[in-house]
Amino acid sequence: MITLAHFLTLGAILFCVAIAGIFINRKNVITLLMAIELMLLAVNTNFIAFSRYLGDPAGQVFVFFILTVAAAESAIGLAILVVLFRNRATINVAELDSLKG
Repeated sequence: MITLAHFLTLGAILFCVAIAGIFINRKNVITLLMAIELMLLAVNTNFIAFSRYLGDPAGQVFVFFILTVAAAESAIGLAILVVLFRNRATINVAELDSLKG
């Protein structure tokens, strides 16, 4: 039987992998966006686990709102990334610092 500890361990592992992805690879914007999405999925896993454990569907409803915001964030982030790639011909974060005012 899968217990609450199993879900929380999975969420912690996903969150740590996302943190490692952010700190190890700071050059590629796509990898940074994927790491942020992985963080959100780790948090959603914890919400679902506690919702199931407590028998309250409020956590599952909250996950739907988080997934909606995450999908919008990904779509807008990738659209901005496409525009930057067309103008600069790179997605390297170090070369995008010229956007400062």
